[in-house]
Amino acid sequence: MQTNSLILEVRPINHPVISKDKDSLPKKDQSVLQICGRASLEGEVKISGAKNSALAIMAGTLLCPQDCRLHNVPSLVDIKKMSQILCALGVKVERNGDILDINASDLGHSTAPYELVSQLRASFFAIGPLLARLGAVRIPLPGGCAIGARPVDLHVRGLQSLGAQVHIEHGMVNAYISGSGSKKLKGAKIYLDYPSVGATETLMMAATLAEGETTIENAAQEPEVADLANFCKAMGAKIDGAGTNKIIINGVPSLHSVEYSVIPDRIEAGTLLIAGAITQSEITLSPVRPDHLSAVIAKLRETGSQVIMEGTNRLRIVPDKIQAIDIETLPFPGFPTDMQAPFMALLTLSEGDSVITETVFENRLGHVPELSRMGADIRVKGNNAIVRGVPMLSGAPVMATDLRASAALVLAGLAAQGKTTIKGLHHLDRGYDNLEEKLRNLGANIKRVKEENESEPEETATAQSKIAIGQQ
Repeated sequence: MQTNSLILEVRPINHPVISKDKDSLPKKDQSVLQICGRASLEGEVKISGAKNSALAIMAGTLLCPQDCRLHNVPSLVDIKKMSQILCALGVKVERNGDILDINASDLGHSTAPYELVSQLRASFFAIGPLLARLGAVRIPLPGGCAIGARPVDLHVRGLQSLGAQVHIEHGMVNAYISGSGSKKLKGAKIYLDYPSVGATETLMMAATLAEGETTIENAAQEPEVADLANFCKAMGAKIDGAGTNKIIINGVPSLHSVEYSVIPDRIEAGTLLIAGAITQSEITLSPVRPDHLSAVIAKLRETGSQVIMEGTNRLRIVPDKIQAIDIETLPFPGFPTDMQAPFMALLTLSEGDSVITETVFENRLGHVPELSRMGADIRVKGNNAIVRGVPMLSGAPVMATDLRASAALVLAGLAAQGKTTIKGLHHLDRGYDNLEEKLRNLGANIKRVKEENESEPEETATAQSKIAIGQQ
């Protein structure tokens, strides 16, 4: 690893945050979702823009010194946080419906504020564009994550391959381009030890303004990576192979203004397909990209549901009795880790035993105790969950532990007998654009209410007693 003798003073950062987004960042939501289950759903639901694409593309606008207009941007807490981070860097951000207008012509800071970055891991993506555009960046390490470790060593090594000096001091990543030349990164051949989406996107953005050709081998193949590449190409970047495991970027001197629409959210689409399956309801989704949902559709069909393609961007689910299946999460095009928790909710009502293996994140089974509170029969051993289908779930007070766990509890509540009350909605609001209204429009009995001052429900320790860890 390269070293340097530059000593950077680390001081508290107190950038003012000025945003034209009229919706200020909400405090931790103290409301709860109440769901009266067993309602039949029907109708068509609109799928919002992809959260994970939008966040990366917002970071990508830092590469451009001109206006960028983004369409189909979901209304999410994480999007508001990223907007605040961009504003703290001197970027102008204005929202009108699902349109974001971003102008980074007056990009004035190379230091991202800790108090904002610590709230949003995706903000670390800014390190690549800031380094490429300004030649230097200081950004806090993104910190912990409820579902497991997400180290940034792949990002750091890749940036070093591109010629950056990088060192970590007092929780800050300090990166700069040394020398008296053009202050440009240099094209390089990069091999990723793991096909990390974050590292692939960070390095691809950094390489768009580098001198020469950059090759990223063992790159992440997720649709969100391809969407970011298409956004950069629309600004004038030269990128080939995005969506495959080898991406080639030929650097250009600068990028130009663009108007671009974010792809539909495949995880929201998958969640709503499961809503149809778990409630034995026929519903239609649009717009969707069926090729982004291949693994999810295949597994839904294994459980007995029909998933019918109606045109190029519509899907209809026709459910049947739920059959047990096995699932193993993998990087794309494998089964997505973000769909593991929602699928587990479905399989709690299957006929037979299912085995779910989580290979991507080590702490992504936090929803198991909460599903067990509702009557699910689940045993956990290591990164495997054995789900024995039960005839019925029962409504209960439950707590969301992370974003996708919150969706799993909503799905379980839709199918359960009686009332389910879900706390921890700040997780849900990070990644689902008004999910309860979409479900209510389909016929679900679901509402968000202010939390009542009542005695706390038994916590997960009670539920844990229902799970035999590594036994039975």
